[in-house]
Amino acid sequence: MEKDQYLEKATMWAENKATDSFKAIYKGFEDPKIFTNTTTQEEIQADMSYISGSGAKHFSDIALKTENTKQLVSKWKLLSFLATSKRGKLHLLAPNGHKAFTRKLIDRHNISAQIHSL
Repeated sequence: MEKDQYLEKATMWAENKATDSFKAIYKGFEDPKIFTNTTTQEEIQADMSYISGSGAKHFSDIALKTENTKQLVSKWKLLSFLATSKRGKLHLLAPNGHKAFTRKLIDRHNISAQIHSL
């Protein structure tokens, strides 16, 4: 999977922000919680999650170009909603060449997220 090559760098980025309960789909860390859509049974999981010093819950996802934008938009909308409901944010980590794609998707679908270069 192409995402694997970015996980170490993304994990280091998020660890610098995390103060409590850091989870990542990367070796040596506990996996973030998996959410299941009750209608479609689709499983949604952030690449990383953590709680900031103020107690806010944040989710981070590595944003890569894909043909299946519908599934990606659904994932980001859910993670954004969950983060906002817990006073946190969705952080999208976009490697070189993926930032414009990510910006277009969140603007077009009105997703509340912060984009960071990876």
